[in-house]
Amino acid sequence: MSEPFPKPLDARTRYCAVLGFPVKHSASPAMQNAGIAELGLNWRYLAFEVRPEELRPALIGAQTMQFIGLNLTVPHKLLALDMVDTLDESAKLWSAVNTIQFEGRDRGRSWLPLTHFEDAPPEKIRSRGYNTDAEAIVRSLREDLRIELRGARVLLLGAGGAGRVAALKLASQEVAELFLVNRTSSKAATVAAEIRRRHPAVKVQLGYPRGEVDLAINATSLGLSPSDPLPVEDKQFSLRQALALYDMVYRPAETPLLRAAKAAGCRTANGLGMLLYQGAKALEIWSGKPAPIAVMRRALEQNVYGS
Repeated sequence: MSEPFPKPLDARTRYCAVLGFPVKHSASPAMQNAGIAELGLNWRYLAFEVRPEELRPALIGAQTMQFIGLNLTVPHKLLALDMVDTLDESAKLWSAVNTIQFEGRDRGRSWLPLTHFEDAPPEKIRSRGYNTDAEAIVRSLREDLRIELRGARVLLLGAGGAGRVAALKLASQEVAELFLVNRTSSKAATVAAEIRRRHPAVKVQLGYPRGEVDLAINATSLGLSPSDPLPVEDKQFSLRQALALYDMVYRPAETPLLRAAKAAGCRTANGLGMLLYQGAKALEIWSGKPAPIAVMRRALEQNVYGS
């Protein structure tokens, strides 16, 4: 894909980035830079591989260098909760941070996005954490798989940052039953307990279901590497039990799990839609402008599918 920006970098160029470990698979730079260029912003969006133990100094460094904002991916979404200065209601509600906006304090002591300080830097800067994943996963499920979540039986694989948010959001959509499977069972148990407290009408269970489910979701990182095993144990759950399967992994575009699910007769979708909508919302938070979703979608598809 050719350089989308109408002018080269200069001393006034501002930066955004995605931090993850690993992060080399990320399509966020292609998507966000296309959106940034369409909006005519003198920004650039980068990707940095940051180990979990290095996340705090990385956040401080971005804040010190007056980055506009950050996205966070695996495994940083839960860690960042205790590392940002303040939390938006979305991050409080879903207890995970995938988007950070840096804000400056003006002379009236109001906190404003750094886009308001083009000519002179503010005296004080802080970080505000958001979550844009929750709405994105529901929108993608409905558009890509035509899923009606209310009353559905759902199997969710993974209870980490993305899995936890997905579980809580699915419960808020009044699914009938939610089955949680995670490598560390205590994490799944913690999520289940929170769902029972916040959404008592939802029947939540640990482990694989018996019988058919309307939807299975892979919220683990298994599938990013060709050597990864499938995230589902076929001795305990057959993919033929699922009417539809959603894999949050989007690169490769068709994971082994998606291939197996297609062979089993499932409707399938990868996580490209979720990536698009969470990224578009992040760009809107940073810029204060509507995101050019069609442009961002085309950039994603070209980057991931090569078309």
